[in-house]
Formats: sequence, structure tokens, C-alpha cells
Amino acid sequence: MPIIIENLSYIYMQGTPFEKTALKDINLTINDGEFAGIIGHTGSGKSTLIQHFNGLLKPTSGRVLINGADTAGKNLKELRRHVGVVFQYPEHQLFDETVYKDIAFGLYKQKIPEEQIRSEIMRVIEAVGLDAGILEKSPFELSGGQKRRVAIAGVLVMKPEILILDEPTAGLDPKGRDEIFGNILKIHETLGITVILVSHSMEDIARLVNRVIVMNKGQIELDGTVAEVFADTQRLEAIGLSAPQVAYLMQGLKDFLPEIDDRAFTVAAARDELLRHLKGKVRKC
Repeated sequence: MPIIIENLSYIYMQGTPFEKTALKDINLTINDGEFAGIIGHTGSGKSTLIQHFNGLLKPTSGRVLINGADTAGKNLKELRRHVGVVFQYPEHQLFDETVYKDIAFGLYKQKIPEEQIRSEIMRVIEAVGLDAGILEKSPFELSGGQKRRVAIAGVLVMKPEILILDEPTAGLDPKGRDEIFGNILKIHETLGITVILVSHSMEDIARLVNRVIVMNKGQIELDGTVAEVFADTQRLEAIGLSAPQVAYLMQGLKDFLPEIDDRAFTVAAARDELLRHLKGKVRKC
């Protein structure tokens, strides 16, 4: 289910003294099954952009097509079955008396038989790394990371073909953050759905996504693979961003170890490159 954006512009409070242009003439295609990351400083247009993907916002000009359907059309209910969005702090939207009922809410509204609902819930809690034992608990008894996963499960249970996550680990401790990102990677690999991740963490973007889209002042500044985007440190720094910290470490090491490949943007990639270099030195000895 591709996302095609053509000449998209969006103006908040158009025609008022508070008018603000948030997006300017965006052209973008996100292909079926991609894992794309969107980065940019606060106010760059990231959140405004993703709110166009399921019709929460409608273009001031241009258009957004989801599998050929224009999001400015009237059938938003059908569109939102295909595009699931998990906003920042989604646990604030939990409301029901049990985890089971909270995840099942959308399915109940569709009048799906109870047996099928239970089957779908068991499928998604496994996907997000939760144990069936929590289903009868109140969502408000859970840890922050568990609440976050329950909220994601509530979106996944609707079987979206596109999953959009806006800072899904905001406010979590490192362990909770790693668990959430591990689950997101598993969801992408096992379900094969399109995943779009908005994050301020360059390190997380580098180790998770296949493609990076950089927003700046309502426009696309860079769009390419992790290596292509994060290798351009000067351009990133010019707009107030940076590459992952390990990239700077590897660039510094290259002054002392000219043979190493400094295009390593994750800790794991840097480790592997340094071990490869050391093994080569040992063989020469």
C-alpha cells in the first residue's frame, strides 16, 4: 500500500493573523513494506506531515494518495483501517477497565464475534511482547513500557497495512525503549507492513530503518539510505541536526586508522568494522 504525496502544502490558520506555513510543496513516495524514519528539529513539519497520512489533516494544496485513494475524500473510516497511527504518549488514550477491553475496543465497534476478537488479541499481544496474563488487569496497573505496548496493540489489532509511530519511546527508560524498538522491528519483519518512525534519536533511526527522510522548515532536506543521509554530517549540522555519535567517533578514528571504513552509524556496525580491522592486522603479523 504505497503513500504518494504530490505538491503537498499545509497552512495552519490560513487567512488569519496567525497564519503559518507548516509544509511547502512536498513530493514523496513511500513504497509498500518500507521501514522509513522521519527526522527533523522541532517545528520542521514532521508531525504535520504524518497527520496527512490518515486524513487527520487535509492539504491546503496538493494531495496525498494512500493506495490510490485521496485522503481528502469522504471515506476516512475506511482509510484509517489501513493506516494506524501511534502518537506520543499513547497510554494517555487508554481508558477501559481491562487491557483486553482496551485492545478490543475497535473490534467491538465493528461487531466482530467474540471468538475472533480473542484470537486477534492473542495475535497482537504476542507481536508486541506482552504476556496473556495481563489481559484481565487494569491498564493503569502496568508499567510505562507495558502501557505503551498495549496502546500499540490496540492499533495493530485493526490490521493496518501502514503503521506510523510518532516518538513511540518518549519518556521511557533505556530498557523500556529497547523493548519497544525491538517489538517494532519484529512487527515489521514478521507482518511485512509499512512502518514509518518519527524520532529525535539518530542512534535509534540508524539501527532500525532502511530509509531516512530529513525535514527542515516544512520541506524535505534529505532523503536516502542511512549511509547516504548520515554521511552528510555538514548538511545535517547546518540545519541543527547531527549524525549518530558513533559516526563522529569512527570519523575521528580514521585519522589514526586510515584503513577502516568510517561509514558505521550504529554501535554494532562500528564494533564489527573495528574487529575486522584488528583481525586483518593480526593476520599480517
